[in-house]
Amino acid sequence: MSSLVSDLDTLQGLVGKLPGPRDLKVIDFLDEHALRWIAASPVVFVTFGTPTELAVTVAASGETGFTRIDESRHFSLPLTSLDDPQLAREGVAVATLFLVPGMEETLRINGRVTSVADGQVGIAVHECYLHCAKAFMRSSFWSATPSEDVSTDHAEFVSHSRFMALATIDDEGHADLSPKGDPTGSLLQAHQNAIWYPDRPGNRRIDSFRNILTQPRIAALVVIPGSLQVMHISGQARVSTDETVRTSFAVSDKTPKVVTRIENAELSVRKSEALARARLWPTVPTTADLNPADIFKAHVQLSRETGLQATLVRAAVAVPGMMRKGLENDYKNNLY
Repeated sequence: MSSLVSDLDTLQGLVGKLPGPRDLKVIDFLDEHALRWIAASPVVFVTFGTPTELAVTVAASGETGFTRIDESRHFSLPLTSLDDPQLAREGVAVATLFLVPGMEETLRINGRVTSVADGQVGIAVHECYLHCAKAFMRSSFWSATPSEDVSTDHAEFVSHSRFMALATIDDEGHADLSPKGDPTGSLLQAHQNAIWYPDRPGNRRIDSFRNILTQPRIAALVVIPGSLQVMHISGQARVSTDETVRTSFAVSDKTPKVVTRIENAELSVRKSEALARARLWPTVPTTADLNPADIFKAHVQLSRETGLQATLVRAAVAVPGMMRKGLENDYKNNLY
């Protein structure tokens, strides 16, 4: 296979330089913004994993606010809310994506399972931050209509997929769950006896890539918005600049600079009872007081990052309206 990428410096150069310190928008507790987001969320994508085992599932109770907040650095999910409750084991790494209907940003919380008892999965918070809206914008996630006309054929599901929660883990056992989204036919493709997905412009933290280079095992939960069927994918990932494959993923005349190959992929399709309970489609937008620009700004100010660059970024986002304008410009001009 040609054009494998095997070092972080090359990857960062291809993806683009970070606009500030890597963890500038990351906090290690649940602030008031995160608590409001969680309270408005009826569904969570969750990965549980170790360096040798990794899987993604869905949690939902059918009601917003089903996640219990124990304290600012600890929350709990009901075992009965999980499609795959057996994945939750004490001590394993956890990464989550909290979705709020109509909101295209997602709240990412990473941590570790502290307990599985009394019908609850206790989770300690290590990282909390808001993720940009691009994956949900590209996939038109919230504009879908309910559909039962979805094939369970693996190839057909791959070709119609539009959203993916991608799980990776590093060799020290820290998990990450990243949202990926694209129009039909541009999220996943089969080439060279493997499944491939592209890298699109995002936050440029390259968390997934960092993990893949040290621990290539990945898992993903794939969604066709509007459908209750989900596809589970697992396999070994390799990052590539293969020109032929990259060209096949071009959208709006924009070709991704990097693609990832999933080798020895194992695929399975089944109904998600959690998505059925969540009733995401047709979407009824949240009435909760959630302003992504304010959340990004607050997390930048609360971050523990220090140094001149962090100080300059904080000063910039403190200017009234600056964060909102920056997000609007990024979403408009850097979607692909």
